[in-house]
Amino acid sequence: MSSAAGQEAVREGGAPSPEVQRRPALNGRRHRPGEAGDSDARDGHDVAAVWPGAPTPLGARFRVGPDGVAGTNFALWAGGAEAVEVCLFDEVGGELRLPLTELTHEIWHGFVPGVRPGRRYGFRVHGRWDPWTGARWNPAKLLLDPYARAVDGDFGPSGRAPQLYGHVRDWPEQHVADTVRDDRDSAPYVPKGVVVHDEAPGDEWADDRRPKTPWADSVIYELHVRGFTRLHPDIPEPLRGTYAGLAHPAAIDHLVRLGVTAVELLPVHQFAHEDHLLRRGLRNYWGYNSIGYFAPHAAYSASGTAGQQVGEFKRMVRALHAAGIEVILDVVYNHTAEAGELGPTLSLKGIDNRGYYRLQPDARRYTDYTGCGNTLHVVQPQVLRLITDSLRYWVTEMGVDGFRFDLAAALARSMHDVDMLSPFLAVIAQDPVLRRVKLIAEPWDVGSGGYQVGAFPPLWTEWNDHYRDAVRDFWRGALPDVRDLGYRLSGSSDLYAWGGRRPYASVNFLTAHDGFTLRDLVSYEHKHNEANGEGNRDGTHDNRAWNCGTEGETDDPAINAVRRRQSRALLSTLLLSTGVPMLVAGDEMGRTQGGNNNAYCQDNEVSWVDWSLREEPGAAGLLALTARLLALRAAHPVLRRKAFFSGRPQAPDGLRDLAWFTPDGTEMSERDWYAPASTVAYYLSGRDIPGRDARGVPVADDSFLVVLHAGAAPVDFRLPGPPWGEAYEVVVDTSLEDQSGAPGAVHRGGRRMRVPERSVLLLKVLVAAALGGEGDGSGGQGRGC
Repeated sequence: MSSAAGQEAVREGGAPSPEVQRRPALNGRRHRPGEAGDSDARDGHDVAAVWPGAPTPLGARFRVGPDGVAGTNFALWAGGAEAVEVCLFDEVGGELRLPLTELTHEIWHGFVPGVRPGRRYGFRVHGRWDPWTGARWNPAKLLLDPYARAVDGDFGPSGRAPQLYGHVRDWPEQHVADTVRDDRDSAPYVPKGVVVHDEAPGDEWADDRRPKTPWADSVIYELHVRGFTRLHPDIPEPLRGTYAGLAHPAAIDHLVRLGVTAVELLPVHQFAHEDHLLRRGLRNYWGYNSIGYFAPHAAYSASGTAGQQVGEFKRMVRALHAAGIEVILDVVYNHTAEAGELGPTLSLKGIDNRGYYRLQPDARRYTDYTGCGNTLHVVQPQVLRLITDSLRYWVTEMGVDGFRFDLAAALARSMHDVDMLSPFLAVIAQDPVLRRVKLIAEPWDVGSGGYQVGAFPPLWTEWNDHYRDAVRDFWRGALPDVRDLGYRLSGSSDLYAWGGRRPYASVNFLTAHDGFTLRDLVSYEHKHNEANGEGNRDGTHDNRAWNCGTEGETDDPAINAVRRRQSRALLSTLLLSTGVPMLVAGDEMGRTQGGNNNAYCQDNEVSWVDWSLREEPGAAGLLALTARLLALRAAHPVLRRKAFFSGRPQAPDGLRDLAWFTPDGTEMSERDWYAPASTVAYYLSGRDIPGRDARGVPVADDSFLVVLHAGAAPVDFRLPGPPWGEAYEVVVDTSLEDQSGAPGAVHRGGRRMRVPERSVLLLKVLVAAALGGEGDGSGGQGRGC
C-alpha cells in the first residue's frame, strides 16, 4: 500500500492497512511472553481491579486507598485522547493493561490496589491518527509517564529500534514517512516508569541545612556527575560516575578546598541518546535531551534503577549541603528527546502532540526554536503545570537550591516573540517556592529575536557571554578599545542596572561545557571535533582563542610556559571581576579536550576530568592560585559587591568607589576608553562599599588595585600615589609559577614598578599606619561601569 493510499485511509476513513489500523477495544487482559503470576497481588486484592482513584496528583503515587488498601493512583493528562491504559510490567517483561476509565478535566485516572513501589509501568493512549492536524495517537507505542519519578531501562545500546517510532521510520518515501502509522509494539524497547515510595514530608530532610548562599557571595562550579568522578582515584570504582561518587568525601573535599559555593550539574533529568549517535557507537554525554522531568538519570545511580536512584540523589544533595555547597541543576524544559515529525514517539508526542508541542500552521511540522527538532508549548496550561510541578518537586522533595535554564528565551516566548511578561516568567515570579531559589537563564535560543542578554526580569541571573567575549579578546590582543572590558570587569551595569537588578545578575564565565576548556583556549585556535563523526562541521567557529604560537599540544617549553601564564591570567581576571564567577570542572587543573569544542557525545577520557593532572607542576600552580583567589574573594566584600559602582565622589577628598588608571598612573580619560590598550588597571575602594552587615554596621574592607597586562613585554607601571595609596602590597602575581602564597613585596605609591608580560597583579593598598608614616591609602575613584 503506497504512502498516498495510507494517507487516504486515515483522512477518508477507507479500509485501513496494518500501519494505520487502530488497536482492538480495551480490556484488562495480560500481554506477556509467559503466564507468570503477578508479584504485586497481595492481601487478597486483585491487581487487575481499577478503582476510580483521583485526578491529582499527576503521575503514579503509592498510597493507602479506600478501606486501608495499599496501592498506586495513576493520573495522566491526555487532552483529546479517546482512551488510556496503564500498563504494568512484571520481572520477566509480562504486561498487564488496565483501562483508566475515569476522566476529570482531561485527566485520566484510577487507583490500582496492590501495586507497590518498584513496579514498572507505562501508558498507552488511544486516539486519532491524523498527522495533518497534529494528531499522532498510537496505542501500539508504550509511553513513558511524564511524571515518572524513576525510570528503569534504556532505548538500546546500538541504535533505536524502528518500533520506537509512531510512524513507519523506514518508509521508502521519506517525505511522507511521518504520515504512515506503525502498529508494531514498542514495549520491549522502551524504558519504564517505576512506582516510587514517597517518604513522609520532611523526614528525609530533618537533618539537612540548606547553605542559602547569597548571590553576591556565590561561586558556581559547573560539573558533570559522571565526568567529574569517573577517573577519580580516591573514589571506589563502583561509585565512580554516579551520584554516590559525587557524594564521596574525596569529591567533596576537592570542592571545599577549592572554595566554590555551588555545583551546577549538567542535566540529570532522565534523558535519551539520539539514534544517529548510537549508530556511530557514541552517546549523548551532556544530557540535553530530556525525556523525564521528575526522574534522576538512572545511568548515574550506583544503587539500582528500580527507584533506588531517587534516594541516592537525595543523599548526594545532603552530603553537599553538609559541606556548605549548594546544588543547582541545569534543566532542559525547552524541548524533549522526541525531536520533530521524524523523531520517535516516547512520551508527550503520543500523549497529546498538539497539547504539548508548538506546531507550525502545517500541523505535521514542529516549530523549532531550540535546534533540536521541537519546542515545548509553554503557553499551554498543562505544559506550564508540568514544568512548574517538576521544578517544585526538585526543590521540595529532592532538596536542590536552584536551576540554570537551558535556552531560557524559548521558555519566555508567548505565541511567537520572546515576552518578559510571558506566562512562564509570571508564574515563576509569584510562586512561593520557586521565587526563593537561584534562577539562572541561558538568555537566548536559536529563533528570531531569541538573543535576550540583559533582558530577563529581577529574580533572574544570566549567563553573560559579553563578559566571555570581551575578556577572551583582551587577553589575545583583539579588543579594538577597552570600553566593553570596563563594563564587564565591573559588573556589566550597561546590561543589568535596571529594574532593581544587581551586579550578581551577571554570571561571568570564560569557559562552559560547550566550547574550549581553559587549557584548550590557550592551545588551539580552531576546533578539532573529528571524533564527533560530523566532519568537524559541528561546534562554533567563533572560539576567540590564541594558541600561543602552535596549534595543539607541544613539547616546546617556552610555548607551554606562555600557555600556563595565559591560563593564570584569564582565570584571575574572572575571579577578580564583579559579578558571579562560574568555573568549569577541571579548568583549575588544566583539563584538555584535545581541541574539541563540542564534546556533547564524548563519554570518555575526552570529557572526563583527569585527576592525575594534580601532580603536574604547572597544574599544581593553577590549582593553588584558584583556591587562593577564591579565599581572597570570600574574605573581601570589595571583590564581591552587592551594588553597582556609582563613579561619584563619596567624601570631601574626592575619592570615588572605582578608578581606572593608565600605565603612567593617571586616571583614564574618555579618549583612553576609545583606544586599544594592553594594560588596564582599576582601583577598588574598600571604604565606599554600600550596605550594612547583619548587625547594621556599615561594611568596610581593604582597598585593592588590579593591574591587567596582556602585552608581550613587561611594562613599567606608576602606582597611584596619595590620596589613592601610600603603598601597595603584592597579593597575587600570576607571572609566577609558584602560587602557594602571596609574594608580599611592597611598593611605594607614586613610583614605578615592573609589571611582567601577560600577567595580573592584585595589590592591597596599605594605610599609613602600616608603613609607620602618615596618609590614607584607602579610598577610590572611577568610571561607573
